[in-house]
Amino acid sequence: MKRGDAPLFGLRDRIERQVHGLVGFGEGRVELDSPRGDPGLFGPGSAAWRVHADFTAMLIGGIAALFLQMLHPGALAGVWDHSDFRRDMAKRLRGTAQFISGTTFGPSTEAERLIARVRMIHDHVQGRLPDGTPYSANDPALLTFVHVAEVSSFLAAHLRYREPLMPLPEQDRYLREYAVVAERLGAEDVPKTKREVDGYLAAIRPALRVDARTREVAGALLAEPAPSALLGPLREVAMEAGIDLLPRWAARMHGLDLSEPRRLGVRAGVSGVGRVARWALRDGSAMRARRRVSA
Repeated sequence: MKRGDAPLFGLRDRIERQVHGLVGFGEGRVELDSPRGDPGLFGPGSAAWRVHADFTAMLIGGIAALFLQMLHPGALAGVWDHSDFRRDMAKRLRGTAQFISGTTFGPSTEAERLIARVRMIHDHVQGRLPDGTPYSANDPALLTFVHVAEVSSFLAAHLRYREPLMPLPEQDRYLREYAVVAERLGAEDVPKTKREVDGYLAAIRPALRVDARTREVAGALLAEPAPSALLGPLREVAMEAGIDLLPRWAARMHGLDLSEPRRLGVRAGVSGVGRVARWALRDGSAMRARRRVSA
């Protein structure tokens, strides 16, 4: 490293540390380094590793998934009744990021531990909707919706920002692979191809709603501040890119549909932010998993 490069590499380290803090990486809640040689549920040749490897695309997909999930009355009620979303929406993002990271890139025992932990949490997430209808986080149909909202958003982000020409059979392979996690959580009739996912979302649209509670939860997500000034540009670009990634009907339900010029600007912004993130992040989940498997 040349003497003049020191400030640049210091910035690189700061970005990496702050991104890790954003998603809770390094908190000790997810084991990625051992046992050596364990490929986990999927392994390095899987489509799941391929789709989930890029931090920026996954962050954008995760934001889109949250907006999509809160349109379901049951999913919204779970957030409303059983989380402190008004004060710490970032905590929900961290929890989702850690679960996806651990079940995708962790060793088999860690993936199973995380799945069991979520199932235990779901045992306590239940109640009644405003109209009196009971809901439960263990409802297989609700679990399927939450899963489809996530994988459809992650795949859409990967196709837009990392691999636009990913063949359809590989997209289907990704959906088949990660359906295993949804099924182990208790989901049933999980769509496992792109065509099935598209059909599922079209069929469930009449059951989705926006009301005052939806708007408040969406407002909390939109108002969640960047964790630092350094990550401010990432936060701004990722939030708008998540909105841009939504199906147009979902964005219109939220009243967040972007103009075409704004969409183009957001996508250009993601390109720049993504390059910086990939430059800075040298020790992410996928990298640690590859070292574990090759050891």
